[in-house]
Amino acid sequence: MQIFRGFHHPGIAPACALTIGSFDGVHRGHQAMLALLQNEARHRGLPSCVVTFEPHPRDHFARLAGKPELAPARIATLRDKLGELDRCGIDQVVVLRFNAAFAALTADQFIEQVLVRGLGARYVLAGDDFRFGAKRSGDYALLDARGQTLGFDVARMMSYEVHGVRVSSSFVREALAAGDMPRAASLLGRPYSISGHVVHGRKLGRTLGFPTLNLRFAHARPAAMGIFVVRVHGLAPKPMPGVASLGVRPTLDDSKRVLLETYCLEWPSAWSMDAGYGRCVRVELVHKLHDERRYDGLDALRVLE
Repeated sequence: MQIFRGFHHPGIAPACALTIGSFDGVHRGHQAMLALLQNEARHRGLPSCVVTFEPHPRDHFARLAGKPELAPARIATLRDKLGELDRCGIDQVVVLRFNAAFAALTADQFIEQVLVRGLGARYVLAGDDFRFGAKRSGDYALLDARGQTLGFDVARMMSYEVHGVRVSSSFVREALAAGDMPRAASLLGRPYSISGHVVHGRKLGRTLGFPTLNLRFAHARPAAMGIFVVRVHGLAPKPMPGVASLGVRPTLDDSKRVLLETYCLEWPSAWSMDAGYGRCVRVELVHKLHDERRYDGLDALRVLE
């Protein structure tokens, strides 16, 4: 899968079949849509293309309003979103920066500048609630009408349901916020996990005698927060059991930076505590134990050991 930041790149295919959206979580509804896109692209002899946004459009408008609480909690990092799109077999992904200039594009400007001239769209698959352009003025009817005059086909995919419930990123966020990991997995079609390179932290785990793996979560509001039973993939031939804290670590850190800090329960005796640094791992959140708690310093955490 090829990944492009913006559409002004010579490597982008001159024509494609595409769909557009934030695709946070790449849940089962997204997966069904991507499967349909792949099928249509094959029939037309075109590469499949996903156009997505970073930051999330609602992040932009929340900052503009000075109300960060209006931004959606983030299910996945950009790394994990791209990884899932790759697993779905997409040929190319175009990541567009959603900023003031982009938000100001009229619906017609978006169609002509981005879809037609920028990406060479020959087929556009839209979700049932797709809106675009400044003030969300563009809808499926406008897209379909412009497609007939500008030379691209347009189709709409209706909502995807599991057990009579429409699958959406909002429902995945609700499940993760409630710590309902089985429900989140049902909506996602896979266990919820976060991946990334292990980075150096403050090395407080050494003080406590705990071998820990730190992964940064780039967004201020992850959809899941708290203490979890986890499985760590990518360090050993088999998943390693552990306990992880996903959040801002109120006992140890006042920076408000979100970190996934995992304590591996079966750390091989032959490994040093530095063995994980720089490795790319995937941490699967199996079961939520409780929300984050503030303790009275490291001594209180030693007692918990």
